[in-house]
Amino acid sequence: MSHRAFSVEALLVVDVQSALVSGAGAVPEAERLVDRTAELIARARRSGALVVHVQNDGPPGADDEPHTPGWELHHSVEAGPAEVVIRKTHDDGFEGTPLGRLLTDSGVRSLAVCGMMSEMCVQATARTALARGYRVVLPHDAHATRDIPAAPGISERIPAAAVSRVAEWALGSDVEITAHAGDLTFTALPARPAEPAVRTA
Repeated sequence: MSHRAFSVEALLVVDVQSALVSGAGAVPEAERLVDRTAELIARARRSGALVVHVQNDGPPGADDEPHTPGWELHHSVEAGPAEVVIRKTHDDGFEGTPLGRLLTDSGVRSLAVCGMMSEMCVQATARTALARGYRVVLPHDAHATRDIPAAPGISERIPAAAVSRVAEWALGSDVEITAHAGDLTFTALPARPAEPAVRTA
């Protein structure tokens, strides 16, 4: 991990939804995650970079079932051509969504991924972005997950911080990992998509 500046053209904020950052279901590092993602969103907006809020639609009865309090995005959205919401039903933010088309139409070549969960939706979305040829930066202190419970005969409890680090490592050498969200800088895109702020598959 490096302390040099990493410049990207887009920020993907994955599943920062009320059920995961507040109440009994909050991840252990929810306060840190909210602070870091808020900082990244604010700086991306000021720079004119593309901000994409990826919102998970959970199944009926889930904490993130659509249109329930837990499903709501924690951060406010400044709707416009440079800030959009994309809803998903799979771990991978690209699967069954217009995310790939949005990035292509916007001329994005590099992006940062933050949010939750490290080993699930963050990793899956980052992996597909890498496979599609994007330069991907993962700020270590801007993604989070939960502890893995102990499994008799398999392992003791695995702390969330360890799970997040393994999730980064599993992405291989192509992903760029920076220790601090503050290392990220943003570059404005010359053109923006002129479509509604909320998109569904």
